[in-house]
Amino acid sequence: MAAIRTAYLTAARSAVRLLDDPAVAERWEEPSALAEFGVAGLAGHLASQVFQVETMLAEPVPPGDPIGLLDHYARGSWLGARVDDEVNVGIRRVGESLAQQGPAALVARTAEAVDRLTAALTGEPAERVVHLARGPWSLTLDDFLTTRLMELAVHSDDLAVSVGVATPELPADAIEPVLSLLARLAVRRHGQPAVLRALARAERAPDRINAI
Repeated sequence: MAAIRTAYLTAARSAVRLLDDPAVAERWEEPSALAEFGVAGLAGHLASQVFQVETMLAEPVPPGDPIGLLDHYARGSWLGARVDDEVNVGIRRVGESLAQQGPAALVARTAEAVDRLTAALTGEPAERVVHLARGPWSLTLDDFLTTRLMELAVHSDDLAVSVGVATPELPADAIEPVLSLLARLAVRRHGQPAVLRALARAERAPDRINAI
């Protein structure tokens, strides 16, 4: 199986363990560290990074060529969107819907989906393409998994901070694709010198080099 598929499954299993942490259930009805997101809705959004992959794989292979990973982010309307923009309102709505049956049900459903994906991803060809209806455009499956891997890592940190537990640390083969993607997005957003200085020259580093 391709390295990115293994990395994605590693992060997905880590997310299930975090969702199953008692602190998540204890703070289920509380606000999260993200504006307008409750802990329950954020947990649902984290789990959705697993459910989305199953949904994509269930769809027919689309015609036409996929776009590149950075082109996907260049075209996306969600980057830089305000918290009350419809795209973010919709994301919160989906997360809250997934969490409606409570923490135990969400953990069980997510764990079952990860088990199914462990088998499914093994059988998908290297050139597999998936269609993003909200684009609308297509990505290779492995590029799409890279986007979901990044979401799993970032939102695991959000959820851990929200409930007062340590952020799960991923192994190098899982976190390195995330850091590479974020660095490339940061360079595109802020320019090469800004990112270089932030990483190597504290005395002239910019105030921020956020990628998303």
